[in-house]
This record gives sequence, structure tokens and C-alpha cells, in this order.
Amino acid sequence: FEGIKAVDFQDDLTISGMKSPEGEKVPFVAVVDPKGKNIENWMCDLKDAMVAGVRDHMVKCVLIYKESVRTEWMCAWPAMCVLNGSQVHWTTEVEQYLRESGNKGCFEYYDVLKSQLADMVILIRGKISKLSRMTVGALAVVDVHARDVQLKMANAGVSAVTDFDWISQMRYYWDGELDENKGNLSVIMVSSKRWYGYEYLGNSMRLVITPLTDKCYLTLMGALQMILGGAPAGPAGTGKTETTKDLAKALAMQCVVFNCSDG
Repeated sequence: FEGIKAVDFQDDLTISGMKSPEGEKVPFVAVVDPKGKNIENWMCDLKDAMVAGVRDHMVKCVLIYKESVRTEWMCAWPAMCVLNGSQVHWTTEVEQYLRESGNKGCFEYYDVLKSQLADMVILIRGKISKLSRMTVGALAVVDVHARDVQLKMANAGVSAVTDFDWISQMRYYWDGELDENKGNLSVIMVSSKRWYGYEYLGNSMRLVITPLTDKCYLTLMGALQMILGGAPAGPAGTGKTETTKDLAKALAMQCVVFNCSDG
């Protein structure tokens, strides 16, 4: 897995956590014991520990969001949990404003998103760690897109959670009882639903999300749902491969590239 550069071996040779190339550390829920096992066996155990560890952090991260100051919250958790935990609450809050105030709620929530971005600007100008700076940078990309989508929906007159302008967005929901640590994170676009993969991604940057990116995501999500292939077409160097890799990041799914030199 690209996001794992090293693992934490203890004195008794058990593995208690993983480290990303950027230096981010994520502890496992239960240690992996490789003693007396072939590498192909304990590496599978390591993969299961990665999934369980990322899911455990995601649950805690989403739960504590409401009780935390957002700028402190985003520096306290693994980057991928911050990005997707933020998306879960964005989805919930957009739908809450739409249900309570209709189209007027779109404009109200747009102001909330603007103030959240202003808080992040203040945070990034201060003294924060290099890891936190990378997390905030990636989150800013996602948040700017959320703000732009919100304004577009408000101006288009979106007033219900069933309007196409809203259901065509990549939305994150927790399916199950979050308080009881049950269920899983799902990613939905129109009628496509994918379960979040919990592959550890480290603290990596995200591409700027343009309207064309959204169209690629929508097409590829539809293809995945129908167990088909998606084929982004266009001139060289326009970002087809990178967009596909970024969708894999958004879903935390394994992505194997074999069309470019980086394959």
C-alpha cells in the first residue's frame, strides 16, 4: 500500500501501528503478531489491521467533530479521517439546512462555509506543524469545492434534498449506528453507492476539483456501480489519470495505474 512507508515493530516483534511517507503515525486497534507465520499470511493480517485502524479513527473523528473547535479538530486526527469526516458533516449539514429552510437554507449555509474557510486562513498563517499544514491544505481544496457547489445550488434554486444538483454531488453518509461503532461509511452519487475502502492514504494532497472533475467522478461512479469500466477520453496531459487516482483516494480504494510512465 502506497500510504504505508513503515510499520511500528515492538521489542516482542509485534506490529502496533503504521507510518506514512510524510511521517504521520496511525496506531492499530489490535497488534499484529507475525511470529511463526509466512510473510503472505502476516501481511494479510497487516492489511486487516490497517482497515480496522483507519475505520476506528474515522468513527472517533466523526463523533467528536460536533464537540470540537473545527480548526483544532482538523489538526488532531489522521489526514484522511479529517477530509472524509468533514465531508460526512458537510453532507449532513447541507441536507439539514435544505429540509429546514429550503433554498434560503442554501444561502445561509453558504455563509457558514465562508466563515469556516476564513478560520482556516487564520490557522494556516499561524504556527502549526508541517503535517497539520498538509492536512489543512488538502482540506482547503475540498472545502473550496464545497463552498462553490453551495453557491451554485443556491443560485440554481435548489430547495430539496432530492434535487439533481444536490444528488449528483459526491456525498458521504455513515450507514449504521455511529454511537455504537456499528455500520460503515458509504459514498453516494445519484444512484451509485460505494462502500468506503479504508485503505490508508497517508497525508497526501488532493487535486483541485473542477466541474469537469465532477463529471468524471459521476461517470466513473456509475461505471463502478454497474461493474463496468469507465474510459475518460481526451488530449494527453489533461488530468485523466490523475482524476481517476483522486477518485480512488476519495473512496479509499486500491487503484492500479497501467497507462502512464508512473505505472
